[in-house]
Amino acid sequence: MSENIRNRENRLEALTTFCKALISGKPGKPLVDKYQDIIYTVTPYEAMTVLDKLLITGIPFQKVKDYTGKILNLFYKSLNAYHWNKPGEGHFLYYLMAENNAVKVILQQMRKPVATILKGNPGQAAKSYQELKKFIPQLKEYELHYIKKENILFPTIEKTFPQYRCLQIMWSLHDDFRRSIRSLEKILASDTPDRDALNKEIGKLYFVVLPVIFREEQILFPVVIRAIPPHAWDEMLLQSLETGYCYIDPPVIAATGSKPVKNLKDHLADLETGRLSVEQIILIMETLPVEITFVDENDEVRYFSHGRQRIFHRSQAVIGRKVQNCHPPESVHIVNKIIESFKKGKQDHADFRIHMKDRYVLIRYFAVRNKNGQYRGTLEVSQDITEINKLEGEQRLPDWEDNRD
Repeated sequence: MSENIRNRENRLEALTTFCKALISGKPGKPLVDKYQDIIYTVTPYEAMTVLDKLLITGIPFQKVKDYTGKILNLFYKSLNAYHWNKPGEGHFLYYLMAENNAVKVILQQMRKPVATILKGNPGQAAKSYQELKKFIPQLKEYELHYIKKENILFPTIEKTFPQYRCLQIMWSLHDDFRRSIRSLEKILASDTPDRDALNKEIGKLYFVVLPVIFREEQILFPVVIRAIPPHAWDEMLLQSLETGYCYIDPPVIAATGSKPVKNLKDHLADLETGRLSVEQIILIMETLPVEITFVDENDEVRYFSHGRQRIFHRSQAVIGRKVQNCHPPESVHIVNKIIESFKKGKQDHADFRIHMKDRYVLIRYFAVRNKNGQYRGTLEVSQDITEINKLEGEQRLPDWEDNRD
């Protein structure tokens, strides 16, 4: 056993040395020749672990991301040949792979109008632009696939697989997909779409979606299906029903017996300005026209409200997760700055406004302090202010009318 461990550690050390040399700019062919025995036998576990090592050795994230495609291309033959027992119907990964199969069909169907446009025949191109536009809403649906990964699968991996940091690269590619869809939508909204810009953006889209699918199904999934216990997969499947699925019918989960229901009306909590039951507190939090997430002084997510209309997707898997892992790598440094300023007492709040599809969203962060001014956490409050932003004049209480039939 110890000999196998040494061999594994030696292989990982050699792979890491090879990747570092490649990233540093050393000539590729001599490196490949030197390390070819190990390159052509690399396993999914080794691929994930090496990327993790690269991210914790001080190499800038963007540089690792930029070279990941080249590195995995060199590992492709071995990874593509790797056989693993794919799960059947009823397993969370089964449905993620079904979504992948569906989006690959959509990408294949897009090739015909794209090819017609790039041939440059104005008469035929006009019709093809319209055909291509119809695919955008379908591609937007695929974001549900990434949301389930980011909010359900990734948090579970972080708790069970120590070499999880390569997930940051995958999340960053998810965001590349989102940016590409927005760009395509903007290009195709023009009366005279820029053909060169379209060609470039379509290329970006394909070189994000298809490689990510390969990385899921030949690297990530084979590793984590062995690392995550069966009961956790059942829980992820249950959580996924709230997020929803794209292209496929959602899984039907058989009842596993009812759990004893706690009497939430008992045991009032003294809130100093009043006493409320747990049930009342939950109902109040769900009724507020805002979404609330609380992160404690150790940067761990401890609570999120579960309102009727969600702005941001959350799942139970995020409870106990480091808040830094709840954000894409491109923005996590801002999150760290905000929290650090709260901890040092430099700031008490930070406000942001963003457009999300047809909604205008206000996101506010507040430092939570006790009576002695000690930092106890951060409260994130998000609100859809689309309609609020349109308000004018006054609406006084005496003017209110019940307009119900």
